[in-house]
Amino acid sequence: MGVLVLLSAVAALVFPDTLSHLKPKLINPLLGVIMFGMGLTLKTEDFRVVFSRPKDVIVGCFAQFTVMPLLAFALTRIFKLDEALAIGVILVGCCPGGTASNVISYLAKGDLALSVGMTAVSTLLAPVLTPLLVWLLAGKTVDVNVLGMLLSILWVVILPIVLGLLAKRLWPRTTERASAYLPALSSLAICVIVLIVIAANAHKLLAGGWLVMLVIVLHNVCGLAAGYLIGTILHLTPAKRRAISIEVGMQNSGLASSLANLHFAAYPLATIPGALFSVWHNISGAIVARLYARRRI
Repeated sequence: MGVLVLLSAVAALVFPDTLSHLKPKLINPLLGVIMFGMGLTLKTEDFRVVFSRPKDVIVGCFAQFTVMPLLAFALTRIFKLDEALAIGVILVGCCPGGTASNVISYLAKGDLALSVGMTAVSTLLAPVLTPLLVWLLAGKTVDVNVLGMLLSILWVVILPIVLGLLAKRLWPRTTERASAYLPALSSLAICVIVLIVIAANAHKLLAGGWLVMLVIVLHNVCGLAAGYLIGTILHLTPAKRRAISIEVGMQNSGLASSLANLHFAAYPLATIPGALFSVWHNISGAIVARLYARRRI
């Protein structure tokens, strides 16, 4: 997936005019497809960790919604990003965990049940916490429509997940067969989102995109490190540390691009950090999974 997303980003930079027919309005339906797929793959057992080990989930989700938003805010100030890019980075930081984090946790020999539980809970908390955190961190510089963002997340994220869960309950055999193709479909949808956002802003990215790329890399790497450090301080098992590290460091960056496109249309560059994060965190996730699995860190 990391290779596919990277190739999509390169293609969008090299052939922006050819890909210009891909419109930003496609981002929301594509994200809906990804979330629907997540709903199809969730099981009742995935939510049992919330009740059987609430402390682990609370620690992980608390880290998710404090570390990444604060890191995002700090990095935008340290590197003095312009307003549009700063909004995009803050949006990434305030989003819930990404669905790819579960695959990375599995490859890293982390606590998979905890990873899936954290993704599910942080996604359910996102309609309230994401708009609120964006308002707290960016509301002084731009107008943040908290209610509008809440409704957008309900429609684009929560509703497709609920529909996926419902479809799985009504047509279990069909959805079980379809689930084998879901990772490929989700990867394809993420690639198209990256193509859309980067192609639309290719010229600006080539002119000065290295700074925001540096911020994205630091945001992700510091999040991964902070998540692991929190697990270490709390004396959690290595498997739990890895899961929390990956959940904290990997964000639902597609949602960040979607929210930027819907609610910050006056700042077109705000969609870029989400797309760049999608590219980078899949690459860093593969590297971290390899390191964790070999127990080098």
